[in-house]
Amino acid sequence: MTKRIDFQTDPSQYRHWRVEYDGPIANLFMDVDEDGGLFDGYQLKLNSYDLGVDIELADVVQRMRFEHPEVKVVVMQSAKDKVFCAGANIRMLGGAAHSHKVNFCKFTNETRNTYEAALADSGQNYICAIKGACAGGGYELALACNHIMLTDDSTSSVSLPEVPLLAVLPGTGGLTRVTDKRKMRRDLADVFCSVEEGVKGKRAVQWRLVDEIFPNSKFDDAVKERASDLAARSTKIEAAKGIALAPLQREFSDDAVTYSTVEVTFDRAAGRTRVLIKGPDGEAPADMAAFEELGDQAWILRCARELDDALLHLRLNEMELGLVEFQTQGDGAAVVAHEALMLDNADHWLANEVLKYWKRVLKRVDLTSRSLVALVEHGSCFAGPLAELLWAVDRSYMMLDEFDGDNRPTAAIALSAGNFGTYPMGNDLTRLQTRFLGTPEAVDAAHERIGAALEGQDAEDLGLVTFAYDDIDWDDEVRLFIEERASFSPDAMTGMEANLRFAGPETMETRIFGRLTAWQNWIFQRPNAVGEDGALQRYGTGVRGKYNMERV
Repeated sequence: MTKRIDFQTDPSQYRHWRVEYDGPIANLFMDVDEDGGLFDGYQLKLNSYDLGVDIELADVVQRMRFEHPEVKVVVMQSAKDKVFCAGANIRMLGGAAHSHKVNFCKFTNETRNTYEAALADSGQNYICAIKGACAGGGYELALACNHIMLTDDSTSSVSLPEVPLLAVLPGTGGLTRVTDKRKMRRDLADVFCSVEEGVKGKRAVQWRLVDEIFPNSKFDDAVKERASDLAARSTKIEAAKGIALAPLQREFSDDAVTYSTVEVTFDRAAGRTRVLIKGPDGEAPADMAAFEELGDQAWILRCARELDDALLHLRLNEMELGLVEFQTQGDGAAVVAHEALMLDNADHWLANEVLKYWKRVLKRVDLTSRSLVALVEHGSCFAGPLAELLWAVDRSYMMLDEFDGDNRPTAAIALSAGNFGTYPMGNDLTRLQTRFLGTPEAVDAAHERIGAALEGQDAEDLGLVTFAYDDIDWDDEVRLFIEERASFSPDAMTGMEANLRFAGPETMETRIFGRLTAWQNWIFQRPNAVGEDGALQRYGTGVRGKYNMERV
């Protein structure tokens, strides 16, 4: 799988999903083109999916938020007869590189979390209407919805058969949502995850796997009635129309990807990449009317979209670049001004969506399995949402005082009100709260400095950066860090960084990413799953996998 994976798409290119809009209700149909796989060598039968299917779903969910804010309820359903979704395509998983499988699982997790959070973030409620078999990743699609309805007939069921069939886990949040979200009893969950055929009818309701069942003759009407009822009770902010999300303007070359606000350059020999984010090129819009007129070309939204795409490109297409260096360039006060318009109008639907989008993009940074460093150089603009990068990375280095021959503005950090609650991590804490878990008074000290231009010594004293160096030590210290990072095992680094980034309380989200995907990562390499006689390789042959029975 060597071709470049593109995460940009639009409705004119969809092969696997379609949406019918009916005022406040959107009907989202999964209709996978079995010949539309992202790679050769498998067919996407029975509404099974690969990364390409999920890229489209992520685009649908994003456009629902920005282009169709009038939508209050989304009904996810299948356009196929007698099947909802067979889950992740087994042939794809069996033939994919380990790195692709793990990144695929991470992206599907992020996509499901996005529409699961759509009710709290945007007032858009997702219902799943299941007719036919709903298995594995198909049921995980359903679990991320807030209400699940199932047809009560002989062919419709829900199941998580990964353990008995494939020797892997329902790792896209399946196990966690069954226990934490659906609050299913552990012993019943043990039974459910051990049977290939799944659970149907009244038992599915009794075991809390679905919310309602209806006979086939009444199912469609019941779904419409439930959607209409939820839409009528919605407290979502009314919006007459949304804004269009145009294709991103990007240029790809052998050693760079260039956007309007983001520039990504590669040093493959050293195994590192630089992500340079450019601050606003003009003043903030005067008000939300002016912002809406700019639409997706407003800097704060354009930058979020471009950074999001750059992160995904690095994850899937540049997997040997183990160190990502974040740098910024521009006027920090301008960044704060653009963010302030959003914060001051947080009850406006579009301002709310922009802020929630930044929350999701910054979470994507947290979950990127690379060594991350921020270099706060003179002329930088780590302010407002860009300042969050300083606490998302593993280390940060800041220039201290003037540098000989450098006439750029002195390096400074600018905190805003947004840094104290607008962009929580997966643990439901801010990055500053997570950073100062043992010294919460340090968050209060930082809060008192909102609006100040914090230069190197102040930033280091406040704990906002790891180290601040003058021009005598800067080059050597940064070089030593980069060389050291390149000398360590990437496996050990990934494990260390993932453990250190999420201090504090455990949530359903951190369990999904931190615990389950870690085990899925390990299990996906075990011979019992992917060996020559493993379950993934033998699936469909009629012969069960041959297992090493050691418990370790």
